[in-house]
Amino acid sequence: MELEDELYDKIVEWSEDGDTLLEEEDYDGAIKKYQAALELLPEPKYDWEAGTWLYAALGDAYYLSSRYNEAERCLQEALKCPDGIGNPLILLRLGECHYELGNIEKAKENLLQAYMCEGEDIFEEEEGKYFDIIKDII
Repeated sequence: MELEDELYDKIVEWSEDGDTLLEEEDYDGAIKKYQAALELLPEPKYDWEAGTWLYAALGDAYYLSSRYNEAERCLQEALKCPDGIGNPLILLRLGECHYELGNIEKAKENLLQAYMCEGEDIFEEEEGKYFDIIKDII
C-alpha cells in the first residue's frame, strides 16, 4: 500500500523542513513540523513506512531537547512501524532515553541491540557513557 503522490510529497516536504530546523537546533520548530507531517498520515499510522521515520525524527528532536519521556514514547511508536524493530538508530536513541530516565537495564538492552546491528561505529558521535554501559557485556 502506498500513499498518494501529493500526500507523500507534502509529508516529505514537512519532514525535510523539520530536519532543517533540527540541524539549526530549533527543536520545538522541528517537533511541530514532524507532528504536522505525522498528522497527514492515514490511520493506522503503523502501517506506513513514513510513520517509522516520522516517529523516529520526533523521538530524536525530543531527545535532543532533553525531553526523554516524550522521546521514549515516540521511539516506542517507531518500533511498531515497518522496519522499526531492527532499526539501529531507533534502538540507539531508545537506549539513550532509557539511560537518561534511569532505566539502566532497558538502556543496556537497546544499546546492545544497536551495537549488534552496527557495531561500535554507531556510538561514534554519542557521549561515551552510552557505550561504556555495554562494554562489559560485549
